[in-house]
Amino acid sequence: MTASAAVRSSRRPFWGDLRFLLGIALVVGSVAGVWLVVAASRQTEPVYAASRTIVPGEAVTAADLRTVDVGLGTVAEVYLAADELESGAVATRTIEAGELVARSALGDDRKVRTTTLVVRSSIDVPASVGAGAVVEVWSAPLIEAGEYDAPRILVADATVVAVERDDTMMGGGAAALEIVIPRADVAATLAAMADGSALSVVPAAGSGR
Repeated sequence: MTASAAVRSSRRPFWGDLRFLLGIALVVGSVAGVWLVVAASRQTEPVYAASRTIVPGEAVTAADLRTVDVGLGTVAEVYLAADELESGAVATRTIEAGELVARSALGDDRKVRTTTLVVRSSIDVPASVGAGAVVEVWSAPLIEAGEYDAPRILVADATVVAVERDDTMMGGGAAALEIVIPRADVAATLAAMADGSALSVVPAAGSGR
């Protein structure tokens, strides 16, 4: 074998060098991808969280919220940023204390179709029923003194704002509840309260409260 042939045989093929370079590029790309994911997960931005339980129909102001820094990534636009609360905003659903405020949970007060009433339940309500709980209001129409008709659902979907329980013997364990109800149910509810019907507030089926 001549000297020139020996030199040529000792050289590495070009495709071998290319494969080495591609391997380095893949490693670098993988490391860069991991770094970008980690960096993105560490990025936080200020959004609103409820400082108390807010029920449907309630006006929402900055006093009801607190600012928290969280890393939301691609879902950031779902939640209300700390500088985006508009005047006249109301809750369209219950927002639990500590919950991040979704944009969809707020609406315009001019479009609200609920109102708040205070009703007295003729029976006690469970201790688990508190602000934000979903309840039903049942009505037993008064027939004559001390006699009532069979109870029927008066409001199928009400949200509790506050509960005042009366545990005295005179109170009989009854409770007064401030509730949010659809405006469509207001007339029937006021009529039941005026004609002496016995109203009972019970947790809605599946409410878990």
